[in-house]
Amino acid sequence: MTRPQLFTAVFFALLALLLYQIGLILQPFLFPALWAALLAHWVFPLHRRVTQMTGGREALAAGCLTFGVLTVVVVPLVWMSALLVGEAGVVEQAMREWIVAGGLQQLPERVASVPLIGNWLRSLVTAEKLQVLSMEDSVMAGAKWLSQFFVSQMGDLLKNAVVLVSNFFIMLLVLFFLLKDGARWLAGLYELIPMDESHKQKIVARLDQTVRAVVKGMLVTAMVQGGLAGLAYLVLSVPFPVVLTALTIVLAPIPFGGTALVWGPVVLYLFWVGAVGKAVGMLVWGVGVVSMVDQFLRPWLIGQEVQIPVLLLVLSVLGGLALYGLLGLFVGPIIISLVMTAVQIYREEYYAPVPAAPPSQASV
Repeated sequence: MTRPQLFTAVFFALLALLLYQIGLILQPFLFPALWAALLAHWVFPLHRRVTQMTGGREALAAGCLTFGVLTVVVVPLVWMSALLVGEAGVVEQAMREWIVAGGLQQLPERVASVPLIGNWLRSLVTAEKLQVLSMEDSVMAGAKWLSQFFVSQMGDLLKNAVVLVSNFFIMLLVLFFLLKDGARWLAGLYELIPMDESHKQKIVARLDQTVRAVVKGMLVTAMVQGGLAGLAYLVLSVPFPVVLTALTIVLAPIPFGGTALVWGPVVLYLFWVGAVGKAVGMLVWGVGVVSMVDQFLRPWLIGQEVQIPVLLLVLSVLGGLALYGLLGLFVGPIIISLVMTAVQIYREEYYAPVPAAPPSQASV
């Protein structure tokens, strides 16, 4: 090995070691940084407009958009919390009135009227199984259970809350600097990629297209599912339908459960208060309409723009979710899209099929 080759090998070994150490240092902040990167990519066109409006002050524009993201997240959370606190009293009072009016004793007969499965449901809620304690005993038992639960879970709840809040503010910090300096960082990284210019352009264009398509598909599908579920909440007179609609939109991107995490408890609540017809209607609407929208609309919206086969798209979403959590909903399709782009470049530049031999002519 010559001296220049030895220096080259030592340099790249040292560089790999340093990159590995930096990866270990930054690993706790990986997921907040990736969320910030997705947000920065999504709002970057708006950042350009705000920068022009502020006379080219990129830092001011980045600060305004970062504060806007903070407001968009915090204000709805505070509003929903206040609404839940206010509505919780209404629900509790309604449950008291229903129990006093004998609704619990009438529940088996009402459940029995459900078509097809009424008798089976009635066997689950027979009067013998619904022995009702006095209101004082119920309150005391509930208070004792709640106190034990909070004492045992308070440490984990506080720890998770601190981690969640810290990750959120780390995401905001990374988002600010990505909006402020991200374009220059990306240009520098683009120059360092040892590939042909046309190949780099294809990969960057594909990455941009995939991120926008995935974000748009997730948002549009969540809004449609939330709107359909919210319509049912309003028609069926479910308590605090606005909060439930917002929760449905937030949970809609989750493949396992998703909107059912909201409309499912609504079905149980309607059964509990004796509104069996409304409960059956909510169940049919949730399974047949709200949940089915996710199975068709999201793959169609994403697949139409990035040309990923539906089966491969679904598997990439599920695999990404298992590997990266909620962030995998975006990372999975992005990786699949980049792999497809790499295969396309290989076919165009390196794959040269052997031409078929011409048919031999018969000798005269």
